[in-house]
Amino acid sequence: MPNQIGPRRSKKCCTRIGIAVLGLSLLSVNAVMPANFAKPTLTVLAAVSLTDALNEAGERFSERHRITVRHSFASSAHIARQLAAGAPADLFIAADTEWMDYAIKRKLVKAETRRVLAGNTLVIVAPANAIEPTRTADWPSALGSGRLVTGDPDSVPLGRYAREALQFLGLWSQLEPRMARAESARAALALVVRGEAPLGIVYASDALGESRVRVLSRIESRTHSAIVYPAAIVSGANLAATAYLKFLTSTDGQKIFQRHGFSRLGSERREAVQ
Repeated sequence: MPNQIGPRRSKKCCTRIGIAVLGLSLLSVNAVMPANFAKPTLTVLAAVSLTDALNEAGERFSERHRITVRHSFASSAHIARQLAAGAPADLFIAADTEWMDYAIKRKLVKAETRRVLAGNTLVIVAPANAIEPTRTADWPSALGSGRLVTGDPDSVPLGRYAREALQFLGLWSQLEPRMARAESARAALALVVRGEAPLGIVYASDALGESRVRVLSRIESRTHSAIVYPAAIVSGANLAATAYLKFLTSTDGQKIFQRHGFSRLGSERREAVQ
C-alpha cells in the first residue's frame, strides 16, 4: 500500500510556500506605492462662499471613490496665507484671481493645474422683513443711520468686486465712509441676517441659501471684474486631488455649483486637468 503521508506533507508545504509568496508580493506592492496616494483623506482650502456647493460635491465624490474630502473654509486671503505658512492641503480654491496668483507666484500650487470652477454675481440684500427701495440711487438713503456691509475691499474678494461696482456706479465716495468691512463673504451676509446692517452687498449664491434675507436687486456684471473661482493642486498633494479637480469641472460637478447659485463658465473651465 503506498505511503500517503509524504504527498500530504508536500501539499501542505506547497500551500505554506504559496501563502508566503503572496504575502511578500503584497508587501512589495505596498512598498512601491507612493505614500501620498495611500492617504485616505483629501484636504481642500477653499473660499467660504463655496461652503454649501463643495460640501455636496465632496460627499458625491467620496461616495464614488471612497476617499474622504475635508474642506477648510475661510476668506481667500486667510486660506492663501495659511497655505504660505505651511498648512497641509491638497487643493486650493480662491474666490478671485489675485489670491490664486499669490499662490502661484510663491510656487505653493502647480500653475499648470489651474482651472476656473464657476462664476458668481453680486446682489444687494436686506433683512427678509425689511421694506427697502431697490433703485440704485436710493441705497444711501435706505441705510438710515446704519452701514452697508460687504467684504473688506483691502483683502476680501467680495469687497474688491463691491468697490469696483460702487465706483462704476458713482457711489463709492458717498458710501465708503458708511461701510462695514467684513472678514469674509459669509460674515458680511451674517450681519444682514442678524439685522446689524440694513443693506449688504453679497454673492448671489450666498443669498440663495439664506431665507432670512431678501434680494433687492442684482448688480450688473459690467460694473466689476468677472467673479471667478480658480482652483489649483497644491505642490506635493495627494494624487487623488487630480481626480477631485476633474470631478469639480465635470458635468456632474458643474450641476452642483449651479444648484447652489453659481454661474457656469465657458471653455476655460473645460480645460483638461494635467
